Amino acid sequence: MPTVRYLVHDVDRVLPFYAALGFRLVDRWGPPFAIVERQGLALWLSGPGTSAARPMQSGAKPGPGGWNRIVIEVDDLDAAIEKLRAAGARLRNEPVDGPGGRQVLVEDPSGNPVELFEATTG
Repeated sequence: MPTVRYLVHDVDRVLPFYAALGFRLVDRWGPPFAIVERQGLALWLSGPGTSAARPMQSGAKPGPGGWNRIVIEVDDLDAAIEKLRAAGARLRNEPVDGPGGRQVLVEDPSGNPVELFEATTG
């Protein structure tokens, strides 16, 4: 199963966001770590206190955010945006049209980007 790890500020705070995207909680290892799954993708949510959040030997500190992201395909981009906005999510941009469809970047409560993508039908 494909797995992606996201560093988060607070696992309890991000779980409702991912539930709104259709992820289900499959494992919880104390307050700092949870595994959620959706359509064959496991997402590891690592909070403060996990090994993934420890500083590197160089002194660099891993943290949430950045531009790498998971992509969630949706049937109705506008409806998905409305649902997430109602839950307090922040969009990084307004929807944009591309050759294959429309997309938008929405942030989880820790600032990790999630791309919502609606394919062009035709």
